[in-house]
Amino acid sequence: MVRFIAAVTLILGLAACQSDGPEVAVVSQNANDTRVAKFLFGAMPAGSPQTPEAIGGYARGCQAGAQQLPETGPTWQAMRLSRNRNWAQPVTIDYVQDLSRFAATLPGWEGLYIGDMSQPRGGPMLTGHASHQTGLDIDVWMLPPDRLNLSVQEREDLSSISMRRSAGAYTNDRWTPQHEALLRAAASDPRTARIFVFPGAKVAMCNSATGDRSWLNKIRPWWGHHYHFHVRLKCPAGDSACVDQAPPPPGDGCDDAAGWVDRILNPPPPDPNAPPPTPRAEITMAGLPGQCLNVLNAN
Repeated sequence: MVRFIAAVTLILGLAACQSDGPEVAVVSQNANDTRVAKFLFGAMPAGSPQTPEAIGGYARGCQAGAQQLPETGPTWQAMRLSRNRNWAQPVTIDYVQDLSRFAATLPGWEGLYIGDMSQPRGGPMLTGHASHQTGLDIDVWMLPPDRLNLSVQEREDLSSISMRRSAGAYTNDRWTPQHEALLRAAASDPRTARIFVFPGAKVAMCNSATGDRSWLNKIRPWWGHHYHFHVRLKCPAGDSACVDQAPPPPGDGCDDAAGWVDRILNPPPPDPNAPPPTPRAEITMAGLPGQCLNVLNAN
């Protein structure tokens, strides 16, 4: 209780510091609310006592009624517990447990090490991800677990392993058929919207996949994602405030992945006239769905 009161006090203090208006006792719903959302959501220690619901988009939303993935299960362990990012919607918790049970059937895998999911009430994070805001994103470590009794400190100290070679154009010698089987199972699940992984892994799977190749459509190349792959689930049925990402283009996406690899190996020359990149603007409370204010206020 003391920790909860302290967290609420921090939220109110941050809100007062970042609001143009007078200090208030609760977060108010205001279309002109310029408070930076990550400070408010990053301070919440637990999920909201509400019906589970994913609200808004993956990179501009929040989550109500989130559940916490147990730190250890029969076929998984949540990593980096100090981040308090092992919260998600019930469908996501079920998905992790299902995928980890499959992983435990693979030679050399005891299950899964699960990285970041979402904060207790979702929303923008203080550090790291632009997405992971609605309780529907999961980072799955590439490191095959050889035991599932890691201590809290071991989960802070242990690192995953990189699968990439040549800046992500190819897989390295740590990539195994088991990695492909795991990604195939993850992508074949009807709850999956898409999976992000480095380009060389997608091309490797394009080259080796036989039979039904429809699952490749959901696997999309993206920068990074060589220590883990990122699963994004579809909006749960009935979550009317949840905004799905547009589905991937038709086809297996292998030509697109090959294009990524070509650009890695043969990067275009820099454009001296290109403007400098625009810094990403902070998401304010006004930039989130109105329901996210209710999520913060629910105690």
